[in-house]
Amino acid sequence: MICILGGTFDPVHFGHLRTALDVQQALAIPRLHLLPCRIPPHRPEPQLSAAMRLELLQLGIQNEPALQVDTRELKREGPSWMVDTLHSLRDDIGTDEPLCLALGMDALHGLSGWHRWHDITGLCHLVVMQRPGNDWPVSGEIADWLQGARVNDVAALHGTSAGRVAAVAVRQLEISSTDIRALLAAGKNARYLLPEAVLERITQENWYAN
Repeated sequence: MICILGGTFDPVHFGHLRTALDVQQALAIPRLHLLPCRIPPHRPEPQLSAAMRLELLQLGIQNEPALQVDTRELKREGPSWMVDTLHSLRDDIGTDEPLCLALGMDALHGLSGWHRWHDITGLCHLVVMQRPGNDWPVSGEIADWLQGARVNDVAALHGTSAGRVAAVAVRQLEISSTDIRALLAAGKNARYLLPEAVLERITQENWYAN
């Protein structure tokens, strides 16, 4: 089984990395693939370039073999549509290998607004990262689809290649890249919010300074 977790990682922080490990361990897979986005279709462009964000992400996971970086979206021109990424992965791994996309409950609620979302659910499983207070959709197109797709045990995802949805409980770390960028722009200390090697590189290059 392969599982991917996408994001802009602008910059990567412990909220990203601890969540990724929670998912990797819950799925009992050797490693989880972190997928930095080049051009996010539904949010403003990242502050740092793709190359800078990639460098920071690689620094952040350099001592963790359970996490690895997949750069395919950074190499592709245009908006980073997830459906294109999943097709690319399927070309690499074939149609039989279980493939999972990890996403937050908020993203699941908005899934019907994603580009060709029906194709996405046919290409992979969805692993919903659930935190305390998160609720499943109860009405609308996504709620209707979940009735036939949702399973209670992530073990069920290993038995087929795509089309199912399961929740994974993840730790609640109230850390955001937005807050880190604001701290750094204000000349404040962001230590203990992100890996030391990442912070050192940011400080060395004066990235995110106002």
